Amino acid sequence: MSRILIAEDELRISSFIEKGLTAAGFTTVTVRAGTDALEYALTGRFDLLVLDIGLPGIDGYEVLRRLRGEQSTLPVIVLTARDSAEDTLSSLQGGANDYMAKPFRFDELLARIRLRITDAVRVAPALLTVPGLELDLRTRRARVGDRQVDLSAREFALAEEFLRNPDQVLSREQLLSRVWGYDFDPGSNIVDVYVGYLRAKFGAARIETVRGMGYRLR
Repeated sequence: MSRILIAEDELRISSFIEKGLTAAGFTTVTVRAGTDALEYALTGRFDLLVLDIGLPGIDGYEVLRRLRGEQSTLPVIVLTARDSAEDTLSSLQGGANDYMAKPFRFDELLARIRLRITDAVRVAPALLTVPGLELDLRTRRARVGDRQVDLSAREFALAEEFLRNPDQVLSREQLLSRVWGYDFDPGSNIVDVYVGYLRAKFGAARIETVRGMGYRLR
């Protein structure tokens, strides 16, 4: 089931979009501020962002700029009351995948969402690689050097997070949320346990502990 992030501060519009998408089989999360939109979009838990330009805090253009600055490829459909050619061009040049002016028809928005999610699936890489390590997302196989290693479904999901974010420190909270879908539980050591499993299969030095922060794939 695809997850859609809705960033819209006008309750009437956000409720309209949320109800329609839920009825169409999507899972939705709604935020009303630009900083929240950016934070949620960078979690990797969503398949598409519906982004209003006129958000409080930082506006939609700034959200988009920072999102692309973090190398995120999350599909973004911009919604705005501004409908000039200049605004359209600014959105697309800023990294938006599509643009809709308010007011809009929900069936058109739904069609565009489905199209952009399909496009994203088509261009998604089949292989994630760093030197000496490879994950095949289609066959769900992993290779370390010239040997294949067997990973459980959860080990593979954790390895995928690391390979999508090489050399980036990932906190335990981020990994717990992205891989297990849990909110932070200070009493859980499940992330540490599974990092240990991956170290045993990838090599102990491959995943580095960053004290007080989390883990990093080297």
